[in-house]
Amino acid sequence: MPSDNGKGAIELMSIDQLVAPGEVAGAPLLPSMRYHPGADELAPGELQLPWNVADVAGVERVALGRLARALGAATPGRLVASAKSWLSHPGVDRMAPILPWGADADVPRVSPVAASASYLAHLRAAWNTRFPRQPLERQQIVLTVPASFDEGARALTLEAARQAGLPDVRLLEEPQAALYDWLYRHRADLGAQLSDTRLVLVADVGGGTTDFSLVKVETRDGEPSLTRIGVGNHLILGGDNMDLALARLVEARMAEQAGEDAARTRLSSARLAQLTERCRAAKERLLADDAPSHVTVTLLGAGSRLIGASRKANLERADIERIVLDGFFPLNATQEDAKRARAGIVEFGLPYASDPAITRHLAGFLRQHAAAAREALGLPDDGALPVPVPVPDTVLLNGGVFRGAALAQRLVDTLAAWRGAPMRVLHNDNPDIAVARGAVAYTLARQGLAPGIESGAARSYYLLLDGEAQGDRLRTVCLLPRGTPAALEVALADRSFALRVGRPVRFHLVSTVADSGAPPQAGDLVDLDPSGVVRLPAIATVLRAARGAPAEIPVRLVTTLSEVGTLDVHCVAEDGGQRWQLAFQLRSNDSDDGGSGDDGQEEALPLELDAAVDKIERVFGARSKQVDPKEVKQLRAGLEHLLGARERWTTPLLRRLFDALLARAKGRRRSSEHERAWLNLAGYCLRPGFGHPLDEWRMEQLWAMFEGGVQHPRDSQVRAEWWTLWRRVAGGLSTESQLRVLDDFAFNLQADASERGRRPLTLVDGSEEDMLRVGASLERIPSAYKAEIGEWLLGQIDAIPSGGKPDARASARYGRYLWALGRVGARQSFQSSAHEVAPPDVAERWLEKLLQLDWRKVEPAGFAAAHIARMTGDRSRDIDEAVRADVLRRLASSGAPPMWTAMVREVVELDQAVETRLLGDALPPGLKLLR
Repeated sequence: MPSDNGKGAIELMSIDQLVAPGEVAGAPLLPSMRYHPGADELAPGELQLPWNVADVAGVERVALGRLARALGAATPGRLVASAKSWLSHPGVDRMAPILPWGADADVPRVSPVAASASYLAHLRAAWNTRFPRQPLERQQIVLTVPASFDEGARALTLEAARQAGLPDVRLLEEPQAALYDWLYRHRADLGAQLSDTRLVLVADVGGGTTDFSLVKVETRDGEPSLTRIGVGNHLILGGDNMDLALARLVEARMAEQAGEDAARTRLSSARLAQLTERCRAAKERLLADDAPSHVTVTLLGAGSRLIGASRKANLERADIERIVLDGFFPLNATQEDAKRARAGIVEFGLPYASDPAITRHLAGFLRQHAAAAREALGLPDDGALPVPVPVPDTVLLNGGVFRGAALAQRLVDTLAAWRGAPMRVLHNDNPDIAVARGAVAYTLARQGLAPGIESGAARSYYLLLDGEAQGDRLRTVCLLPRGTPAALEVALADRSFALRVGRPVRFHLVSTVADSGAPPQAGDLVDLDPSGVVRLPAIATVLRAARGAPAEIPVRLVTTLSEVGTLDVHCVAEDGGQRWQLAFQLRSNDSDDGGSGDDGQEEALPLELDAAVDKIERVFGARSKQVDPKEVKQLRAGLEHLLGARERWTTPLLRRLFDALLARAKGRRRSSEHERAWLNLAGYCLRPGFGHPLDEWRMEQLWAMFEGGVQHPRDSQVRAEWWTLWRRVAGGLSTESQLRVLDDFAFNLQADASERGRRPLTLVDGSEEDMLRVGASLERIPSAYKAEIGEWLLGQIDAIPSGGKPDARASARYGRYLWALGRVGARQSFQSSAHEVAPPDVAERWLEKLLQLDWRKVEPAGFAAAHIARMTGDRSRDIDEAVRADVLRRLASSGAPPMWTAMVREVVELDQAVETRLLGDALPPGLKLLR
C-alpha cells in the first residue's frame, strides 16, 4: 500500500497470523499453506485469530500461513500447498475437494479454488481488523499471477477472489510486477539507469512455477518507454522441484544407512512431502553465504515411535552443486531447448515439467521470441539456420529461488556466455516482496504517478476452425492479436456464424506466445504448429432470444482483453440487437479438450453423410413409412455400406450421426427392433461421452431418457443394448448421474427375489455381465464405492472352484470378474480426476489376492493386475514397490505381453490393443487415452 509519509515509499502491511499454537504475530508474508489438524492435535483456542471469520473453504479447524508450514513439516498428510500450481492443472477438477493430495480419508479436503480463496479471505480479515473504516473490498486490489496463467487459471483466480469477498480485482503478471517495483524504486533517475538497456529479461523462479518475460526499452521524448513483448508458456517448475529432487536423494541415503532396498521401501506420498519440507530448509542453509559443509536432515518416525523410528542423512554442499546448480541451472553452452519426454514427472498429483533444466527452457523461450527480440536489440535477421538465440542485454531476477546467490549468479553467467558479453543485472533488493510492492507501483502507474509498462494481450488468441485441417497443422482464425490494448473491442468482421436459438454453442480456442513471422491481425487465417499452442477451456453459451425470433441468428464474434486482465468473448447479432457473453467451461477437467487427440481439427465429412441421415430418417423419422423389420436390423450395415467400416468413422462423423438419431429418438418406440438398433447406434456414435464440441449438451439430452427406461423391457436384447449404451457413454456422465446408474447396478446384482418383485417398472433388468461392464465404467464414483465393488468382485472370484484348468464356464466368470476388477482398481483413470482412483492400500490387497491365482491358467488375472499395478509416478496413487516387484516377477513367469510389463515398470501410454480391452470398445479415431 502507498505510504502516507510524503516520500512516496510503498509500505508493507504486517499480516497477523498464527506462528505457533495460540501465538499470533505479524509478518510481511503469509505462506500460501493450509494445515488441517487432527481432532485432538491442538487444544481449544490454539487456532484463535484476532477475528472470528469462518473458513471460506468450510473446514472447521484450520491453520494458515507460518503455523501451517511448521505443522506440515512435522506431521505428514495434512498440508495443502502449491495453490497456484493446482489452479493451472487442467488434469483435475480444480473446484472439487482434492487437497491435501493423497490424504487419508479422515482428513478434510478442499478444492484448489477454495484453498486460494482462504488465503485471500485471511488477508481481507487481517486488513479489515486493522482498518475497519477502510475495508479491503472497497480498495483498488491487484492480484498477481504467473504470466503464463492461461484463461482458465485466471478465471479461477477471479472466482477465488469472489469467494473471499473481493469481487472487484485486477490481475497483474508477476514478472511485470517485479519490474514495476524496480522502476518505482529508480523513478528519480530512470533515464540514466536504463540509458544502455534495449531489452530486459525478467526471470521469475518461485516455489512452484517459472515465468519468463521480455520487455523492450525505447527512448521517447528523452524518457524511457517500456513495452512487454513476450511471455513464456506455463511451467510447473521451481524451488519445489529442487526440494523434491533433494528429498529423493536423502530418501535413498536413509534407506541405504538402514540396510534397506530403497526401491522397495519408498516413503508414502505424505512422508515424502514432510521430507521435502525438511530438505527445503536444508537447501536454504547450504545456499547461504556462510553455508556449513553439510546439513543433517532428520525425518521423525510416526505415532508412538516418533523418536525411536526417526531417520537421518546428510546433505552436502556438493549435493547442492550437483543437483540444484548443474541439474536445474546447467550452463547449456549450446543453447539446447528443453528435452521432451514421453511422460512428465508426476509427484504429489502435479504434472511437473519433464525437463528440470531451467536454462534449457529459457533458451527455448528466447528462440520463440527471436524476431521481436532481434528487433528490440537492433540485430539484423541474417536468415541463418538454426536460428541463433538473441540474448537480452539486461536481466532482472525475481522469486524465492534467487535468494540463493549461487543460483542467481549461475543464471547470469549462463546468459553472459550466450551473449558473449557481460549482462547488466537490475538489483532486486528483496525477491520475496518485490511482486507485492510492484502491484502497488502498477496501481500508481495507472494513475500517472509512477513509470508504466505498455503490455496489452500477452499472447495471441485463435479460434479453431472445423473441417479446415491443413496437414498436420491447425487451421485457425485470429481473434485477438498479441499486444492488443486492454478494453479495446476487436470484432471478427469477416466471419459470420449461424447459431440456433435455445441450443448450446461451443467454440474451441488456443493461444500462443510464439512469433510466427509478421504479427497476425484479427480475422487472419493462420496455420499453427500444434506443439506451440496452449489449449484453452471451451467457451460456450445458450442463445436465448425474444419470442418470435428466427430459429437461427447470424452473429459475429467480438473479443476484448478486459481491464481485469482476462479474455472476454461475445456473440453479437449482426443486426446489433442482442449480445451474448461466452463463458469458459471450468467446472472440471474439460472433457472436450482433454480427450481429444486430433489437435482440434475436424476432418471433412463424407459426401455420403446426407444419404446416411436419410436412412436414419427412413427408419426412425416421424413421417417414415412402415419399414420391414429386416431393414431396421440392417440399418447399421446400410450405414457402413455408405460410409465405410464403422471402426473408421471419425468423431465428427459419429457425432453428426448421433445428432440425427437424437432428433428422431421417439422413433425407437415403434418396435423392439427399432429400439435395439437405436440404442446400439446411439451409444456407439456418442462414445466415450466426451471429446467433441457440444458433447456435454448431447449427454444432457441423452440422460433425460434414463429415468424412462426402455419401451420394450421384455426383450433381452433391448435390455442388453440399453446397458451397453450407458457403458459406452459413461465417461460423459457427471458424478451425480454415475451414482444414479450405480443404484440400478447394485439392484440388478444384489436384489433378492422379494426385492425383485417390487422392481420399479422403469428400472431396466440387466445380466451380470452387462452390470459388471457398466459398474466398472463409472470412474467418477467415490473411491469408497470402488473399494466396495472390488471386494464384492474378489468374493465372486474366490467362489469359483479352483484346481486344474478352468472349464469354459469358470473361464467366462474369471474373465468378466477380473476385467471389472482391473477397471475398478486401475491406477490411471480414463475420464475422471486422478484423486478418484481406488486407494493404493486397497489396490495392494487386491493384488495379493490375484497373486494367489495361476496366471498361466487364468490369463485375465495378469491383465487386471497390470492395470491395478500400473505406474503413474504419483506416490499417492502408486502401489508399494515390493508389491510391484512381485507383480513384475509373475508377469514375466506367466509369459505376459511386453506392454503389460512395461506399464507396471514405467510410465507409458497404452497401446491400442490394451486400451480397447480395458475400455470394452475401441475409441473413435482421433481420441486417445491420456491419463
